Amino acid sequence: MTEDERLLDSLGETAFRTMGALTGIAADAGLSLTQLRVLAILRDRRLRIGDLADWLGLERSTMTGLVARASAKGLLAREPNAEDARAVDVVITDAGLELARSLERAMRDAMLPLTTRLSEGDRQELRVLLERMLR
Repeated sequence: MTEDERLLDSLGETAFRTMGALTGIAADAGLSLTQLRVLAILRDRRLRIGDLADWLGLERSTMTGLVARASAKGLLAREPNAEDARAVDVVITDAGLELARSLERAMRDAMLPLTTRLSEGDRQELRVLLERMLR
C-alpha cells in the first residue's frame, strides 16, 4: 500500500468515526447532524439565512425549513438585521446556546479519547496540520 493510500484510509476512518459520533450525539438530542452544525456555527455569531445556507452548502429554501424547525423547538430565532431592514438574521436562543454547550461537552467526551495515545505536542501538531489542510 502506498503512502497516499494509507493516508486516504486513515482520513476515511477518522471521518467515519467522527461522523458516527456526531450523528449519535445529534440524534440523542433530537437533532439532525445539520441542526447540530447550525447550533455550533451560531454560538458566537448571527448570520443572514442566505449566508448560513452558503456556510453549510445548502439551498436557501432548505435552510429556511431547517431554521423554522429549530425555531419551533425554541433553539433559534429570527431577528431583523441591524444594517438592512429587509434582511433577517438567524440567532441562537438562550435554550439553543445551553443545548449547544451541552453538545460541545458531549462531542469533546466522544472525540478527544481518539487522541489519548498522542503526546501533547503531537496533538498540537495534528491540530495545526488539520487546520492547514482545511483552509
